[in-house]
Amino acid sequence: MNIAAKIDVYGRLMRVDRPIGTYLVAWPMLWALWIAGGGHPDGFIVTVFLMGAFLMRSAGCVINDFADRGIDGKVERTRARPLATGEASAEEALALFVALALSAFLLVLLMNRLTIMLSLAAVALAALYPFMKRFTHLPQLFLGAAFAWSIPMAFAAVQNGVPPVAWLLFAATVCWVVAYDTMYAMVDREDDLKIGVKSTAILFGRFDRLIIGLLQLLMFALLIAAGMLAERGAPYALGLMAAAALAVYQQYLIRARRRDACFRAFLNNHYLGMLIFLGLFLDYAPA
Repeated sequence: MNIAAKIDVYGRLMRVDRPIGTYLVAWPMLWALWIAGGGHPDGFIVTVFLMGAFLMRSAGCVINDFADRGIDGKVERTRARPLATGEASAEEALALFVALALSAFLLVLLMNRLTIMLSLAAVALAALYPFMKRFTHLPQLFLGAAFAWSIPMAFAAVQNGVPPVAWLLFAATVCWVVAYDTMYAMVDREDDLKIGVKSTAILFGRFDRLIIGLLQLLMFALLIAAGMLAERGAPYALGLMAAAALAVYQQYLIRARRRDACFRAFLNNHYLGMLIFLGLFLDYAPA
């Protein structure tokens, strides 16, 4: 295999061609940076965190494929992944994961001591999540913690502390991730049942839509509380209302639990996170 082909394989392992995961990591991180920085976070910190979001999401995808290398070939959605097809070896995947995680850690070293300490938990969560689907029906909860961990890190980087509003945003993001990743898991539910992989989609069963809806409601309640604590105004509220409309639309999409519609609902969360950030951005803009 020539160099160009190998780069393409590594890019697919990192999901460079599917940036949705990076977006979903980045939006709550940006919420936190904007609130922590009073609407004007340091540009260098924002750049470092955006680069870190890409690197850690990529590392998470690689270690996920390493963990699932024996089952991806049995699932319709994942059978073309490089480890499943033999285009990449397990050793290559591990080496790529280490390189990405170390690159992200080198970026964190540019931040303060508290941020560096918090980053150790981020790496642990990213490495742990892919293996949870073998032991618990709540792997989405671990993914939520991994994705949301950028929030206390963002506050630590900007304020050298983690105030209560950070933990409200953290809890809201965990609820959001469990909701949208359950939609994602609904795509694979039939395959997962056959091969013994666990997920919230299986755990929730016929109550999946109801529980997703309750998680979405809790997410918005926590975001409202965070906005009140951060003394946010009308633009932020309008952003939440627009995002809530998308949550309703997602419920419409998953109503019949069709694979393609559930996947579209999952993808739609990119715009939900963006609308919340847009509300925050406009709310702070006059300041």
